[in-house]
Amino acid sequence: MGETVRLTSARDGFEFDAYHADVSDARRGGLVLLHALWGVTPHLRGLADSYAEAGYETLLPSLFDRFQRGFPERDIEPAHLERQNGFGRATGWGAEVMDAVQAAIDALAPPVFALGFCFGGTTAWLAAARCTGLSAMASYYGGHVAEYLDETPKVPTILHLGKSDVLIPPADVAAIREAYPDLPVYMYEGGHAFAGPGGHEPDSANLARLRTLALFARNGAGRGEI
Repeated sequence: MGETVRLTSARDGFEFDAYHADVSDARRGGLVLLHALWGVTPHLRGLADSYAEAGYETLLPSLFDRFQRGFPERDIEPAHLERQNGFGRATGWGAEVMDAVQAAIDALAPPVFALGFCFGGTTAWLAAARCTGLSAMASYYGGHVAEYLDETPKVPTILHLGKSDVLIPPADVAAIREAYPDLPVYMYEGGHAFAGPGGHEPDSANLARLRTLALFARNGAGRGEI
């Protein structure tokens, strides 16, 4: 359904790839989908297609293109975990790729929403604080959100976390809730990647998606956009 497109950073003119999934019927808005450490995987490309089918023109930018180009052919490659973690560390867990996120936002007609998983969940949190043009954001198990609690989201935001996620300890969850007592932090059965192929919990994933779509609907989706 989708295609590979090329976007350009306004910071330095760097060109990077993104997966683009367009809508086939009425458009409800745009969506910037932010990938986990594994990159623009087949699973996330399929997810982008599914959001396009729901009316969201979706861009899935390849945030590690400055280090390595190309979309992976597999969802998980354990042998490459340290390399991918290195990419994450090099970007400050998303802090240094805001130019790419902004380029994706700017390439979509409003309203534009952001949704991220793992590395992308932290990146989405930072985008909600730093980027312009977003209407709402949903973060799934962003492992480094607790390190950026001084970066306050400027748009309606929700967090989806797994109750047994060993990568996000209870102390981090408590810190998020203490810093933002009015921010919805939803806890689900399952661990890290409960909405992805690595730890999929269907009921939790479906509920999180429904809550995400409800967030988008409350914040501009479908208000006359075609």
